[in-house]
Amino acid sequence: MTNGDDGSTSAAASATPKTTSAPDEPGPTAPTDRIVALDALRGFALLGILVINIWLFGMPAVASINPALYGNFTGVDYLAWLVSHVFFEQKFVTLFTFMFGAGIVLFLESKERKGQPGRRLHLARTFWLFVIGLGHAYLLWYGDILVLYALCGFLVVWVWRWEPARQFALGIAMFAIPSLLYLLAGLGYFGLPEDGRAELEAELLASFGGGLSPAREIEIYQGGWFDQLAHRAPVAFEFHTLGFLFEAFWMLGGLMIIGMALYRWGVISNRRSTRFYRRVLVGSGGVGLALVLAGVWVREAFAWETLPVVTLAFQFNYWGSLFLALGYLAGIMLLCRRARGGVVVGALSAVGRTAFSNYLLQTVLATTIFYGHGLGLFGQLSRVELLGVVVLIWAVQIPLSVWWLGRFRFGPVEWVWRTLTYRRRQPMRLED
Repeated sequence: MTNGDDGSTSAAASATPKTTSAPDEPGPTAPTDRIVALDALRGFALLGILVINIWLFGMPAVASINPALYGNFTGVDYLAWLVSHVFFEQKFVTLFTFMFGAGIVLFLESKERKGQPGRRLHLARTFWLFVIGLGHAYLLWYGDILVLYALCGFLVVWVWRWEPARQFALGIAMFAIPSLLYLLAGLGYFGLPEDGRAELEAELLASFGGGLSPAREIEIYQGGWFDQLAHRAPVAFEFHTLGFLFEAFWMLGGLMIIGMALYRWGVISNRRSTRFYRRVLVGSGGVGLALVLAGVWVREAFAWETLPVVTLAFQFNYWGSLFLALGYLAGIMLLCRRARGGVVVGALSAVGRTAFSNYLLQTVLATTIFYGHGLGLFGQLSRVELLGVVVLIWAVQIPLSVWWLGRFRFGPVEWVWRTLTYRRRQPMRLED
């Protein structure tokens, strides 16, 4: 394995794989076989995603589409939005999607080495991801991403053997398609008469789930579960159909394929030199930060007019997030080299190894806090207070993940997923 130029061995270095099943029987990767950097990066991404998802959990959808349209947007609340937007929005889902694409290649390579039917097993595990995602989206929260990941996973697997340069080029081309569509919509907006602009804006808000008035959405989510379902189901269905065809597949699928290339190049698995990661951290991270900040300035220049904000100003964050996510990736790789056995890397790795369980736990905790079947705080907290809820949920998830993996091989949902995929009950306790 490639070593860092500081002499530290790559986190990807490992002995011959140990499995939880006989060599000729399909089985999941054993805990001893995992790459620390991959788990730490996944955990970092999962925790960061909540900073943005909390807006959807706790406020009407329009607040995420255009924050100037809902709630206090001055002082510390503006600062809370600014920090969340600049450092978190789109960056962590980008990282998480990189990891999903890399995970496909890692999974298939592992099965190929063991002489197991990798593609069949991938399709099985993706099917069960789809089923669990459907339950999550329609029963709990319309902001679910698992269904979209599964739909993309069925399709992007067919390019996993491509040369990484071809994968990267395809991924960037796919990622650019939604950007181009929004750019055309934004430019076309200025050629419309006033009534045409209002109609286009209403259609765009509805497509993002912001078709209801904030007051009505608050009433629904402070109500009972059946009231929530009546609103959630059609919104989720639109995301999974039109949203997938016109945006999600191109964006998420493109990022997954980029993740495949980054894994094949050794970037995600911490096999590049320390100098390489330092350059990516400073160079890519710097470019990304500059683009995102320029986008904030453009939003202000448009006076937060909704359609220009979500079609034109958003372009800066869309592309800036790609660069900034790569900077974050490099930073985590460097952290894993300097403090691989430390508390921070250990905690991130624990969250990453239980990312599926933790993703669903975030939903359970947040909906219990915000929805009517729980505390009913939907629409009642300011942006800075919502960030406080994020910290509270982190304070539950991080120690719980460390404690759990001190006793069990997998997270509870990961165990169910593996058992369904391999059609055989997997060992759960470490002593099994």
